Amino acid sequence: MQTSLIKTMIYVCAFFAVTWAPSNIYYILMNNTKLNLTLHTNSFYVTLAVGYLYICANPLIYATKFDPVKHVLLRLIPCKKTQEQPDESVNSFRTGN
Repeated sequence: MQTSLIKTMIYVCAFFAVTWAPSNIYYILMNNTKLNLTLHTNSFYVTLAVGYLYICANPLIYATKFDPVKHVLLRLIPCKKTQEQPDESVNSFRTGN
């Protein structure tokens, strides 16, 4: 269980670094006085969208890599198929009368 937790945290940290690095690098380049990058360019919004991808994907990383979370999520699924078959059939209409 401890190795599973360590692997999960490595995935989370690596994904955080990869997704937020473009936005931070663009911010540093934008604040450099020698370059004429502005905040209103499309590239800034693209790098920011990649960073927000981390926020959406973070719960999925925990769900797929961390076994206790996976078991809790599987228990939350309400529709489980039962292996038991009914003993007799039930008619949905009346005959007679």
